[in-house]
Amino acid sequence: MGARKLLAIDASLLGIVLALPAVAAQPGTMRLDFFHTGGQGTEIYSVDRVVIEPLPWPGNLGRAIDGSNLGTYRFEVRDPSGRLLYSRGFASIYAEWSSTAEAAKTHRTFEESLRFPAPTGPVDVVVQKRNSEQAFETVWQARVDPSDMFVDRSPPPKQQLIALQESGPPPEKVDVVLVGDGYTAAECESKFRPDASRMLAALFRHEPFKSRRRDFNVWGLCPPAAESGVSRPSTGVYRRSPVGASYDAFGSERYVLTFDNRALRDVASWAPYEFLTILVNADTYGGGGIHGVFSTVAVDNDWADYLFVHEFGHHFAALADEYYTSPVAYEPVSKVVEPWEPNVTAMLKADELKWRDLVAKSTPLPTPWPKQEFEARQRDFQARRKQIRAERRPEGEMSALFREEQAYTTKLLGSAKFAGQVGAFQGANYDARVFYRSQLDCVMFTRNEVPFCRVCQRALEDVINQYAGPAHAQ
Repeated sequence: MGARKLLAIDASLLGIVLALPAVAAQPGTMRLDFFHTGGQGTEIYSVDRVVIEPLPWPGNLGRAIDGSNLGTYRFEVRDPSGRLLYSRGFASIYAEWSSTAEAAKTHRTFEESLRFPAPTGPVDVVVQKRNSEQAFETVWQARVDPSDMFVDRSPPPKQQLIALQESGPPPEKVDVVLVGDGYTAAECESKFRPDASRMLAALFRHEPFKSRRRDFNVWGLCPPAAESGVSRPSTGVYRRSPVGASYDAFGSERYVLTFDNRALRDVASWAPYEFLTILVNADTYGGGGIHGVFSTVAVDNDWADYLFVHEFGHHFAALADEYYTSPVAYEPVSKVVEPWEPNVTAMLKADELKWRDLVAKSTPLPTPWPKQEFEARQRDFQARRKQIRAERRPEGEMSALFREEQAYTTKLLGSAKFAGQVGAFQGANYDARVFYRSQLDCVMFTRNEVPFCRVCQRALEDVINQYAGPAHAQ
């Protein structure tokens, strides 16, 4: 399909899309909304509501079982006999909060959702969590009966669906929805589509997305906001935006999340999707990404292209942050175990390195790099960054600092002996010593104009393969 045909469509056209033969036999989409409460060593789950979303299930029924072993959590849908019907790994906002200092002092509740093909009879939804050894253990189970009169079948307020890229029936493609937040009605008409198109252009410049572009459908939704922009509490800015995106999540000024899961899921339910990104109508540097939940990006920032791709990597394939010098809200690890994320390692046993097949025999492990020089300059950059934010100086000054940093790190890392090679480079996952990354530079490490490393590309491709392709019986 040529670029000229990637046009906006009214929600009424969705009926045509969903009437295609490959989609006609799809079951409904069921969503279990639940409360995830904890802190101070406790963790409690409780049902909020069970919902039938307005659109059919968008996924490939022949690929209902997740074999990726990704996620802090995994949920399974089983029939009363115990037969596994559906599974997916995921992370959660709760899991991130539980690693902050606040979680040791108080309790908080977060809204979360699990989406799966609507069953024909009662099923058990089983939530599993990784234990201290990274093995999954069952932590909660809820019986869901589609015939229960309390299953909510009422459609939420309808949203206009925009086809940004339509490559085929949803069950045969990876379906991504971009949800605008902080766009007024006028901005939804004039600004959202160009913003979304610009973010997609950034994503599809990177491999493996570039080569696999036709395996993706991308949809847009833009619920109109009363005011332009979103909340940024650290500067006294508050907005009641449609899906509740806000800066300063967990006290990190650049971290953008929404805690209004109900609002987000009701809006998103008007698109067929497996992956969701919130396009935040703001220019302050910021974003976020949680595996299997959503990602966010401030679309008007000078670094929005990078942010969109980086945060989508977290959400889409559970890629860990490979940087370690920027301040984060999370507490240091108390026990070192091999991370489940595909692109970082504790390298407890060098001969069992998870990406050993990509390492040349001549490459030493750990792999030398100019770490001390890098860290010395990073301390200076981080101090200047902190001062810019503390003094609330113009965003252009932050962008200028990032460009200076980019020029320096591009030269330093690009000229290193093992640049471009796969190895085990010390420093990753917010830790300077414990964790290692596979290549010297990557989209997940710096803002430099570099590709995803080979390990990240392989992880991304694995997820594409999980969703894209002709539907088939399992």
